[in-house]
Amino acid sequence: MPCLYYGTSTFMTTKSKLFKTEMLKSTREALTKKMEKHRIFKMSFASVYPHYVAKAEKKGRTKAEVDTIINWLTGYNQEALQQQIELKNDFETFFAQAPQLNPNVSKITGVICGCRVEEIEDTLMQQIRYLDKLIDELAKGKTMEKILRK
Repeated sequence: MPCLYYGTSTFMTTKSKLFKTEMLKSTREALTKKMEKHRIFKMSFASVYPHYVAKAEKKGRTKAEVDTIINWLTGYNQEALQQQIELKNDFETFFAQAPQLNPNVSKITGVICGCRVEEIEDTLMQQIRYLDKLIDELAKGKTMEKILRK
């Protein structure tokens, strides 16, 4: 009988060690993934900006409307926006240097790239997706008043 208990105890100890090892491994992986930056963060805003404009113009909208949306979201004026494009800053820098995000960004809801924008946990990714969502709305023909949440 003691031998059976010892065997069970050893089994349980081994099983719990394996469980702890797996938990630590998955926790490390999760932390590593969280620390890794998504490649879009380092992508130049200037390289994506022409695509925003092209998407809008393809649907009969204008570059000025795209700029208005970006200005509304980030607080950049036209001159500062142009400077960001000329400096070829990445998205991380672009949003970090933004004067002030519009207080109505919480009113931007919906799905973009398969994710609900209001549920995205990473702040920078959420800001990028807000911009994507607004440009999509422009291309879909929404009025500027609705896009700018007035």
